[in-house]
Order: sequence, then C-alpha cells, then structure tokens
Amino acid sequence: MGKQKIWLDKLARNFQIRNLLLRQALAECLGTLILVMFGCGAVAQLVLSGGSHGMFLTVNFAFGFAATLGILVCGQVSGGHLNPAVTFALCLLGRERWRKFPMYFAFQTLGAFLGSGIIFGLYFDALWGFAGKLIVTGPNATAGIFATYPGEHLNLLNGFFDQVIGTAALVVCILAIVDPYNNPIPQGLEAFTVGFVVLVIGLSMGFNSGYAVNPARDLGPRLFTSLAGWGTEVFTAGKCWFLVPIFAPFIGSTFGVIVYQLMVGYHQEGEARDKKRREDEEKEEVREYLQTVNIG
Repeated sequence: MGKQKIWLDKLARNFQIRNLLLRQALAECLGTLILVMFGCGAVAQLVLSGGSHGMFLTVNFAFGFAATLGILVCGQVSGGHLNPAVTFALCLLGRERWRKFPMYFAFQTLGAFLGSGIIFGLYFDALWGFAGKLIVTGPNATAGIFATYPGEHLNLLNGFFDQVIGTAALVVCILAIVDPYNNPIPQGLEAFTVGFVVLVIGLSMGFNSGYAVNPARDLGPRLFTSLAGWGTEVFTAGKCWFLVPIFAPFIGSTFGVIVYQLMVGYHQEGEARDKKRREDEEKEEVREYLQTVNIG
C-alpha cells in the first residue's frame, strides 16, 4: 500500500495541469462527453431496437439526467456549461471572460465528438445490423442517433426559429437558476434543476428536430459521423441543416439574455444595489453621529 501511494503521488504530480483555463476546458470536455454518451445512447437504444428498448419519454429523461451528471462531474471546476450557447450568454453578461468562449467551444465539441464515438463503438454491430449500411436520411436512417436532423414537415426558417426559441428558453431558465438575487437554488441542487430544464425543453420542443439547442452537442457528433462512415451527406442533408443548430443557438442565447435582464435581472439587481446604497448611507450617518458625539 505504501509503494502504491508513492506511485499515485508521482502520477498526480506529473499529470497535474497548472494552467487554469486548460483544466476548465478539459472538465467541460468530460462533462459534454457524459451528456452526449448517455443522451445519444438512449436514442441508439430506441432506434436500433425498433422501439422495444425505449421511447420518446425515455430519451428526454436520459438527456435531462445526462445534463445533471455532466454538470456534477465538471461544475466545480469549470461551471458546468456543457454548451457554447450558455458560455456565450455568460460572456455577454460579463460573468465569464471572452477568452474562455473559444476554448470552451472547442473542448465541448471535442467532448461531444468523443461521446458519440463511444456510442458508435458500443452499438457498432447493431448499427450495421439495423440496415446493412450507414444511412443519413430515410426510414432506416441512423445518423439521427448522433446529430439532429429536421422532421419531414420542417423547413429551414421554422427550424431556425425552433432552435432560437429553445435556446432562449434554456438560457432564461439557467440565468434564473444562477441569479443570486432571484430566489437562488440551494447550493448543490443547481445541476438537478438544469437537468429538469433540459427535460422540460425536450418534452415540449423535441418534435421538430430533436432540440439540439447546443452547437457543440450537434457539431461534435456530426463531425464524428462524417468520418465514421455516413459521409459528407451529414452536412448537406435537410438543405444544409447542420448550419441551423450551430448558429441559431447563439441568436437564441442573446435573445434569452435580453429577455431575462429586461424582465427580471436588471430590476432585481437594481433593488439589491439600492438596498446596499441605503445601508451604506445609514452606516455613514451613524459614523458621522458618533464622531459628532465624541467631539462634543
């Protein structure tokens, strides 16, 4: 046991990363990997079993709980964003530095890429046995296990609106959860509350295209599927649908920040600021009074 402890200490010292931003980015990578691995794993079971091992409800529960677990894994290190749109919103509010955004985006996308790779390896035989080949669209398509694709009824404009509204709803709820002036969530329960938000969004907005509302969660698996055998059709399907879940969430994130701040945030922050100013004025009056008494 003594030698083991020595070796473990050596490994810890040798592998310790002292650059804070890199540590945070790696944590985001792992958290997003967990999100995609469990979430897409549930989709894989549903699709490849023909519905015998899952349903729409179980997929949404899987993504909700996966978000919770991902945040629990990396939250204390990086904040547990798991989503470039969330990072973008916090940067807009000045709660995170802008230099974090590209780093987080890259590592969140990498985590999603790796998470989809794990599911691909896990269900490799089932994927090939399902249709005999890897298909992007149609009744035997399997690319949708990993990335999102529009329903047959959905056009690009409606899909863009879908992603904007879904991401705005996500951001508004997250800002409310982390807002210290607006009924803050008890410490330790933030991850579970965000998971619940993801679940509700999936149950109410998942029909059109699978509610990506997360550029990394969609782009990472899409890149993986293009390399794993589905080919470049993953980028051209649905009239280049892949652009929608990359760009629309950032517009939705901006819209969500504006809505929350104008309707809740600024007012709550203003009340707290006014209260602090009154307290400071009262303290100053007391101090001046005491000085006057002492002088007298």
